[in-house]
Amino acid sequence: MERKRIVVGVSGGIAAYKACTVVRQLAEAGHSVQVLPTESALRFVGAATFEALSGQPVHTGVFDDVPQVPHVAIGQQADLVVVAPATADLLARAVAGRADDLLTATLLTARCPVLFAPAMHTEMWQHPATRENVSTLRTRGAVVLEPASGRLTGTDTGPGRLPEAEEINTFASLLLERPDALPYDLAGQKVLVTAGGTREPIDPVRFIGNRSSGKQGYAVARVAAQRGAEVTLIAAHTAGLIDPAGVDVVHVSSAQQLQDAVSKHAPEAQVLVMAAAVADFRPARMAQAKIKKGPGEDDRPPTIDLVRNDDVLAGAVRARADGQLPHMRAIVGFAAETGDENGDVLFHARAKLQRKGCDLLVVNAVGEGRAFEVDHNDGWLLAADGTESALEPGSKTLMASRIVDAVVAFLGGGG
Repeated sequence: MERKRIVVGVSGGIAAYKACTVVRQLAEAGHSVQVLPTESALRFVGAATFEALSGQPVHTGVFDDVPQVPHVAIGQQADLVVVAPATADLLARAVAGRADDLLTATLLTARCPVLFAPAMHTEMWQHPATRENVSTLRTRGAVVLEPASGRLTGTDTGPGRLPEAEEINTFASLLLERPDALPYDLAGQKVLVTAGGTREPIDPVRFIGNRSSGKQGYAVARVAAQRGAEVTLIAAHTAGLIDPAGVDVVHVSSAQQLQDAVSKHAPEAQVLVMAAAVADFRPARMAQAKIKKGPGEDDRPPTIDLVRNDDVLAGAVRARADGQLPHMRAIVGFAAETGDENGDVLFHARAKLQRKGCDLLVVNAVGEGRAFEVDHNDGWLLAADGTESALEPGSKTLMASRIVDAVVAFLGGGG
């Protein structure tokens, strides 16, 4: 990505120390980063820290460096404004259009995407005044992230925790790639997402698995939640991914456990996105002790008999047809495909769409450095009505935003 001008606003909460990582990561990505803290923020983190991390001087007042007119110029020149943390007071001042310091003045002049990452105690986040302020900012086009749940100041826990810096910067990068990627258009929808690869145990040590990292499914869950959906993520084995903020995460291991979790949560969902790589087969029996190699080189290896796992995606389609999923309006499948002597990737994907019966199918061509265990992706989106569209190369978060676009369009079309 080309070098962008990013403003990082920091307001006065205990989570201000996390803004240091946000600034460092953005600067390391090659962007020009200018930090605008409030006076209260500087009581938590000193200006010297932000100057060292960003390589630019730090000011808080509108009368600093007056000849450069910073209270107007900074916002005019920015490609993105990120406010992390955004306290309840800062959100209220942004809604009121206050311009009593350099940060709020910049918010008034910025015409680029603005991303607020709230952080406050649960009671403050859930207060009607804050909720109304958040709604107002979203109506005006700003992106206000749902906070994470977890440990807050003191012994308190609950929603209101600042999302991790990696997650904030993931959304920052997405808005730089695609400024309109996070409309708040899924409010009131319950979305169920599966992600990661299942493991089918052979013995207490070994298993049958696959190369899925879970990154694409996590990205879909993350984007859907920030677009207003109530998201449950059923996560099989992943590459140590951070659970998305604002998402209820259910961790599973095997295909049977994943199927059970889908069966439990799907009846309440309007959308199912099956991004997990579910094992087609499992050992017929799991050895209760580790299978030994044997002392001799001529010992024959054991034979592992396999049985077929139930098709979770096709099962969900059948359950909807039988009336067991009364709220389900959209079912999205994923297909990781390779070509062979019978046909190319799209040939096999079209056959799979017809066989599975889902509404949308995301197709990825897999291979070395493609789809699995990487941060970027591309592919195609096939629909049951026969339409097909390319998913251009980009980050997995960018692809997730396009997939969610397709889901929103499908729901809006009465699907």
